[in-house]
Amino acid sequence: MKLAMIGFGQAGGKIVDRFLDYDDRTGSGIVRAAIAVNSAKADLMGLENIPQENRVLIGQARVKGHGVGADNELGAEVAEEDIDEVQNAIDAIPTHEVDAFLVVAGMGGGTGSGGAPVLAKHLKRIYTIPVYGLGVLPGTDEGGIYTLNAARSFQTFVREVDNLMVFDNDSWRQTGESVEGGYEQINEEIVRRFGILFGAGEVGDGQEVAESVVDSSEIINTLSGGGVSTVGFASEEVDMNTGGGLLSRFTGDGGGDDNLDAANTTNRITSLVRKAALGRLTLPCEIEGTERALLVLAGPSEYLNRKGIERGRKWLEEETGSMEVRGGDYPREEPEVAAAILLSGVTNVPRIKRLQQVAIEAQDNIDDIQQESEENLEELVEDDEDELEPLF
Repeated sequence: MKLAMIGFGQAGGKIVDRFLDYDDRTGSGIVRAAIAVNSAKADLMGLENIPQENRVLIGQARVKGHGVGADNELGAEVAEEDIDEVQNAIDAIPTHEVDAFLVVAGMGGGTGSGGAPVLAKHLKRIYTIPVYGLGVLPGTDEGGIYTLNAARSFQTFVREVDNLMVFDNDSWRQTGESVEGGYEQINEEIVRRFGILFGAGEVGDGQEVAESVVDSSEIINTLSGGGVSTVGFASEEVDMNTGGGLLSRFTGDGGGDDNLDAANTTNRITSLVRKAALGRLTLPCEIEGTERALLVLAGPSEYLNRKGIERGRKWLEEETGSMEVRGGDYPREEPEVAAAILLSGVTNVPRIKRLQQVAIEAQDNIDDIQQESEENLEELVEDDEDELEPLF
């Protein structure tokens, strides 16, 4: 799948920057064009892979390149005001070679949280190709204002895109990690999961063609219908040494009966699919009731087994209750077999309900504090008013 990626805000820019690095490392070729948009000049300067001419600074008249200070209403306003500057960068993208736009943003800050939905709405008005969102939720320990921002951004973003894929920082932060180290790890996890999903079906010169190809139309059909999506992932290392047969943690000790190897591989693939679906999802949720799903098995072709993929797909059908479960393989010469599962149209998401509840409480607290602050100031000033005359 060929994507035009637009990273909005600090988190969005860093993730798109990491996608370009992933493309270079794996040769997947999923990023057809990459743009970063920000109101903070320093954040744009910190990117490594996005070309200089594709870094767009917005809001200079309002915030002078210093960011919007986690004010996502201001973020939305500067995005509206400077949308033509963003469009100038998009005009250089050969959209006839692109399958979809992917707007990436952290939903807790100001610029991405406010600006990403504005951009998505603009793109949908102009282009006929799908516009997807990849939104990152802040951790609950990051503070009330970020939770409030995320809840408001989520509510708007999901309505403006064709599908919103969500990654929840709360599920991925590890205790004892530095903030920077934590985000680096999270960004790598995001890119790894979505990289395999979007990379499936792309075949370069000399590469093997999948037995059951997953092309861009399969992904587009899975994401059609809108709503919220989450991704499950599981992998196991395999031994790439060809001398000893199929010697690996994945297929057992090989060497024996070929039928036994095939049966063993089938069972291992099914087990990997279960781990991916029932393990840590990018957005934790109940998978029952998922509207549509896509299963991609990636790895060296000798470790991929059609029967195992089909069995995994059927199991996923039963677990989700969906009649639209697509599946296929993605041969690639990496020393691992990985299962990536895209669950689209999920609705039983306790984390989002909690987020909205905390945001409502934060909104009430902010209003109360503001009112109390105004009353306290009034009292402070009034105490002296009887005895002192104002200057003017």
